[in-house]
Amino acid sequence: MTARVITESAPEPQIVLRRSRVSGDRTRVLGVIGAVIVLALGTVAVLAPVLAPYDPTERAGTPFSPPSAEHLLGTNDVGQDLLSEMIYGTRVSLTVGIVAAAAAMVLGTVVGLIGGYFPRLGAVAMRGVDVVLILPFLPLLIVLAAYLGRSIVNTVIIIAILIWAPTARVIRSQVLSLAKRDYIVAARSMGAGHGYVIRRHVLPKTLLLAIGEFVAATSGAILLESSLSFLGLGDPLQESWGSTLYWAQARGAFLTPAWKWWVLPPGLLIMLSALGFALLGYALEQRINPRLRRS
Repeated sequence: MTARVITESAPEPQIVLRRSRVSGDRTRVLGVIGAVIVLALGTVAVLAPVLAPYDPTERAGTPFSPPSAEHLLGTNDVGQDLLSEMIYGTRVSLTVGIVAAAAAMVLGTVVGLIGGYFPRLGAVAMRGVDVVLILPFLPLLIVLAAYLGRSIVNTVIIIAILIWAPTARVIRSQVLSLAKRDYIVAARSMGAGHGYVIRRHVLPKTLLLAIGEFVAATSGAILLESSLSFLGLGDPLQESWGSTLYWAQARGAFLTPAWKWWVLPPGLLIMLSALGFALLGYALEQRINPRLRRS
């Protein structure tokens, strides 16, 4: 009886390994899908002057024209080509999202390194992280945008201020684990300075993790930029997906059939870009994060 039970339970490790392979394949597929979306949008942003059929700031047709062969996405109330606005808006939205996420990654990495490597300074630094995380998100976003003013630079600063804290917590947990490793303890006992240990041993081990956090944060940064622009708190001189939605709402697109070609395309692009960076960030995190990789 006992032997039979043992024999029947033997294949379980194979089942676990098979499930792990399936999970890894699924993660790889999601990462490829996210990378394709990101690369496609990046190509559109770089080649915007070549791909756009018209100048988005000039009148190109009859106001409120429906989609046609000349204007694939129709025109707005002024007669500007909406497809050209979408193409140029890709450049602004992606640039703001990527730059803001990069700034948040740098700030979060610095705070995380300090919080994990220096215990006393870390206690103070992590209290600042806790404060940022518990503050009401949307009211803080609106107050900062109204106070600093409407510009691309201010939008990047506001978004970076709001999204750096999660990166700091992830980096800190990794640094806390690294600080107890034998080779780092040996280096410190042999007289190596803090700067050398951080630069030589700690930072290289956390850099890939910070890059994964950057990719995932870009998704949220694009959504925040679109939200600010839709609320009228973005740069009025820059055409982005969010500002297109703002002008559509302000000029009565929802009261006419124009909302089908004026509102839906930028909304779908915002969703697609956020999805692409989210899938790519998820796949990178599964491969980079030590805890997820071990599990």
